[in-house]
Formats: sequence, C-alpha cells, structure tokens
Amino acid sequence: MTETIDFGAQTQLVERLAEHTSEERMDAPTPCAEYAVRHLLGHLVGLTGAFRDAALKQLGPTTDTPPGATMPEVTPDWRAELDRNLAEMAAAWRTPEAWTGETQAGGIPLPGAIAGRIALNELVLHGWDLARATGQAYAPDAASLGVSFALLTSWAEDSGGAPGPMFAPPVPVADDAPLLDRVVALSGRRPDWTPPK
Repeated sequence: MTETIDFGAQTQLVERLAEHTSEERMDAPTPCAEYAVRHLLGHLVGLTGAFRDAALKQLGPTTDTPPGATMPEVTPDWRAELDRNLAEMAAAWRTPEAWTGETQAGGIPLPGAIAGRIALNELVLHGWDLARATGQAYAPDAASLGVSFALLTSWAEDSGGAPGPMFAPPVPVADDAPLLDRVVALSGRRPDWTPPK
C-alpha cells in the first residue's frame, strides 16, 4: 500500500496565518532576505498551485517554472486564490496516486514521493517565515515537522553538510533545541530571526 502524508493540518495553519496578515504588513521584511511579505505570499500562492498540479500529474506552466524565475507578487484576489490552492493541494496529496510514479515541480522531474515531501516542507518553512514576519504564533503539527526534519537531514547528510538544493548552509543549533528550531536551522535560517526594529 502506498504511504500518503496528510497536509491538512499544515495547510490550515498557513491559511490562518495568511488570514491574519494585514495589508499594512505587506512591505514588511521576512526571513527570506529577498522577499517582503507580499513576495512571500505570492510565492505561497504559486507553490501551492504548482505542487497541487504536481500531485495530480497535470504538468504544464505551473510545474515547469523554476521558483526564482520571477519575483513573486500578490494579486488583488490572492487571499481567495491561496485558500483555494491550499485546500486543493491537501486534497490532491491525499490520493495514493500522487505519491507514485514521476511528476515535476519547479521544472525538475521528481518521484511523486519526494515531491510530496518537498511540498510539505515548503509549507512548514514558509509558514514559519510568514509567522515571524507578521508576529504570529507558529506551532506546526509534529507529523509535518517530522517530515521536514527527515527531508532536510537527508539532504545535509547526502551533501556532507553543504547547503541543500534550495537553501543556505545549515545554521548551528544545540542538539536539544526544539524540533522546529532544528528544522529552521537545517534550511539555513536563523531560528532567532525577528523583524528589524
């Protein structure tokens, strides 16, 4: 039987964070140095659509485009689009077929099982980015954190501690640091990041 991973808790968490992000915060900085909040939200809209289509094996413009091809930006209806994409993404990855065979995301061919883990990891990390940038509490579910930690650890081990395929070099943290801090640090982010005063 094909193993599936449920995205429901994490997609709902990201939806709540976005819902409580005010228009006044759109130009605020984020832990992603090149992104303000508006760019981070635009990126979330794009990646949720891309990984939904990757799960459905509907390959095309959403799955062909590398994430850094253009600076993402929010559209006037970004809230409705993000809510829709999050719900559809969670539903798409609940099907066993999503986790089998080959698919594509960011223009890169991937096994479905790897694409699904990358998709969930993107939601975990960018959820943290959004929460930190907007001053919101952030507590992902243990299962989602575990998927991110396993994925990022495997990348770090495979590369001998060098940066993963999409991240800066890991940031040192204590071995007994909270799991969220270790996940964030493995992605090259500083767990103690706060918006500049």
